Amino acid sequence: MSSNLQANRLNMQAFVQDGVPLAETTLLQNMERLAKEMQGLQPDSAVHWTAKGELRPQPGAEPGVWLHLQAKADLPLTCQRCMGAVIAPVEVDQWYRFVATEDIAMAEDDQSEEDLLVMEPHFDLLALLEDELLMALPLVPMHEQCPVTPTLSAGEVDIASETAEKPNPFAVLAELKKKKIVI
Repeated sequence: MSSNLQANRLNMQAFVQDGVPLAETTLLQNMERLAKEMQGLQPDSAVHWTAKGELRPQPGAEPGVWLHLQAKADLPLTCQRCMGAVIAPVEVDQWYRFVATEDIAMAEDDQSEEDLLVMEPHFDLLALLEDELLMALPLVPMHEQCPVTPTLSAGEVDIASETAEKPNPFAVLAELKKKKIVI
């Protein structure tokens, strides 16, 4: 782990001024929220990521602090068709611009193409990485071709037996017509 990223906290201003990008590998099991989504997570499963900060000139103001985050991982998820494990490749490639306060972020959010983050003394870069990976998960992970043919049994057996057991409602009416009612 880089000396800039101690205890998951990063002084973003110092990181950007330093100009040295981070290139890291983080075990998926260390990302608790993401690990909960995995099926058959191996102890050596990891995400490879890089973070690069830069200062960009802004008209009439101090240079803006920007962060470029890239990540790649193969995540073991549950196939929603066969319920087996499926490896889903996930990629993140995102730019962020830092602003001084939450109010500024809210005011500028609608006009900004980039994501806005509030500058904090100690920024949690790994939490941001985990958030991005969670948002990049496929909505419905599936194999292109499941290794085992899925068993589609949700109600099929019950429907077949119910149709055989239910009497035809018109047959019941026909029986009533045959019976003569004597008063």
